[in-house]
Amino acid sequence: MKYIGAHVSVSSGVAQAPLNAQAIGARAFALFTRNPSRWKSKPISDKEAALFREHCERLGYAPEHILPHDSYLINLGSPDPDKLAQSREAFLDELNRCTQLGLSMLNFHPGSHLRLVDTDACIATIAESINIALDATAGVKAVIETTAGQGSNLGYSFGQIRAIIDRVEDKSRIGVCVDTCHSFAAGYDLASPQGYEATWQEFDREIGLGYLSAMHINDSKKGLGSRVDRHAPIGQGEIGSQFFTMLVNDPRFDNIPLILETPDEALWPQEIEWLYSQIK
Repeated sequence: MKYIGAHVSVSSGVAQAPLNAQAIGARAFALFTRNPSRWKSKPISDKEAALFREHCERLGYAPEHILPHDSYLINLGSPDPDKLAQSREAFLDELNRCTQLGLSMLNFHPGSHLRLVDTDACIATIAESINIALDATAGVKAVIETTAGQGSNLGYSFGQIRAIIDRVEDKSRIGVCVDTCHSFAAGYDLASPQGYEATWQEFDREIGLGYLSAMHINDSKKGLGSRVDRHAPIGQGEIGSQFFTMLVNDPRFDNIPLILETPDEALWPQEIEWLYSQIK
């Protein structure tokens, strides 16, 4: 079964997220558990957390179909010792918030070397950051998101993701979220049937489909291999609608959250409805 949704607002509190998801016809959803543009955020109250869990249970949103996203400020591969320490502290807070909300995953961008260290050194730092956070927590899986490779961001190749996973000690608590816009911009041809199949075969060969825990399903404003991260509405970008029809009919992607981050929130109900309509 496909679980399609979107990254919904928590402007009125995290407990509102399941209600916002239901309002757009989503069977899965993503959210921020804290302000993604600040290092510090106020704690989630026990009352708010309990209400979030109550709404999720009542509306049928299981933890495995909810994909919280960490702060954009966090860089687990930072070559700056102070920023690295700050990032590790914030990442640990994110994991603890997931535990408080009864969630089982935390999606994150792996990190950037800022052109101050080489790729291998940055990958080793990212993995060390993950190990420190997992050692200090329990239950929540750290889900690495593929990137477009814009700037000095790592995680744009399946090989880089594999190199991080290889260094993670508890492999039961590491997963991957493929962002379709990012991976297309990084050079994986998802637009054609041949490229679609080749991409997933490479993912399985390099990483293993067993690690695929979620997907961000976005079209791309920029072309194949552009290394530019610009999301587009479904069927209005360079990937095109054929890819999304193939995706929702592919049993390899059953039972994981398929999350829209397309730029026009007003289109999310129609996009979700259209995606479900394509299932044969």
